[in-house]
Amino acid sequence: MKSFEFPYGTGTQTLVLDEQHIQYHLTSTQTKEITHEEEAIRYSLRHPIDSRPLVDCVKTSGTVVIIVSDVTRAVHTDRMLRAIVAELEEAGVADDQITVLVALGTHRQQTKEETAAVCGRDMMRRLNIVQHDCHDENQLVSVGTTSYGNDVRLNRLAVEADTVILTGAVSFHDMAGFGGGRKAVLPGIAGYDTIMTNHALALNPDCPYGMDPRCDAGKLSDNPIHCDMMEGAAFLKPAFLVNLVLTAEGKLHDVVSGDWQTAWQEGCRRLLALDGVPIEHLSDVVIGSAGGHPKDINLYQATKAHMNAVFAVKPGGILILAMACPDMYEPADFTDWFFRDDLDEVLSAVRQHFTIPAFSAYKTRCLIRMMKEVYIVTDRAYFEVIRRTGEIPAETMEEAWQMAQKTLQAENKTDYTVTVMPYAAATLPVYQKRDRS
Repeated sequence: MKSFEFPYGTGTQTLVLDEQHIQYHLTSTQTKEITHEEEAIRYSLRHPIDSRPLVDCVKTSGTVVIIVSDVTRAVHTDRMLRAIVAELEEAGVADDQITVLVALGTHRQQTKEETAAVCGRDMMRRLNIVQHDCHDENQLVSVGTTSYGNDVRLNRLAVEADTVILTGAVSFHDMAGFGGGRKAVLPGIAGYDTIMTNHALALNPDCPYGMDPRCDAGKLSDNPIHCDMMEGAAFLKPAFLVNLVLTAEGKLHDVVSGDWQTAWQEGCRRLLALDGVPIEHLSDVVIGSAGGHPKDINLYQATKAHMNAVFAVKPGGILILAMACPDMYEPADFTDWFFRDDLDEVLSAVRQHFTIPAFSAYKTRCLIRMMKEVYIVTDRAYFEVIRRTGEIPAETMEEAWQMAQKTLQAENKTDYTVTVMPYAAATLPVYQKRDRS
């Protein structure tokens, strides 16, 4: 028997499993962790990819906008800001020349405490920090139209800045292939209609369930959402990028800096080498977690665990996922769509008026329908929410596992296989069929 720990909110859930059934335990393929983060980031800023060092890319007499992720992304923004600002200070850029623009995309506005947690209280005291609002027309300006017909409207502060620096972390993304890089611009600081037009490229009436299979985790080649994002970000002409490569546990593994396109693409390759885990077999059961706070801050964020875990489970298999979701009902648009039973009606509505939460709810519900059973470990207060999604709630991993075992026993499955994914939202199973030749 072996004990496994699954991140759950700010704590953990524990489950003991019979090792004879464990097919894969999917975690980071490397254990390298950078402890002196700001030092490593500053080194990267001075030794960039396909670019001059940061200090040589900045117009020192002009305005500088640093685009950062919001509270839903635990990407060590405070450490990046300290390193970047220290370099800018040495180059002669004063604090009052710098604006930090929080790339909220379509997310809600942050509280002061959340902004302090993201940027650091020291940076809040020193710098002007502005939150993007995708609905505020006064913040937006048109910069061009992509080849996909998307009218790109971006935050005026960034468009009018002399120097724009992108920050963030490379991650797997269930629609755009990978997060980070150009996503700081689109959707990060884009207008609502621009964001929706971009993400609506995930719809394809000629594909199963109406979803384009090119728009999925780990896929960039010919991915229309990614390609449109790249075109949209190119209108802004960012001067520099710094992105972190984090382990599934959220520890710093690597830093890429330099050209906003090629440095980020190198970061994608490094993340895939780190957290893209090859598998040769699908399992009967996948047991995982969204990865704890903030990855399970709400159901909307936590369903990224579904998106990755499905790559490891057999069709008609069983999923067990732990997610605390203290903000279970945020955003309301997501949970409202998640409760609807008629998926054909949902797809029709999404086609007529696309929203990201509605599409994410539709895609997740389709994945749930493909499974025999999906168990969600969460607080008892949210059991009815989970039931309305077609999933089965449980308070503990042990309770969920006992119910799943009854299903396996009823099907006379004694040789079932299990894949364990403690950080399912950040680990991508890469299914590789074994060559029998």
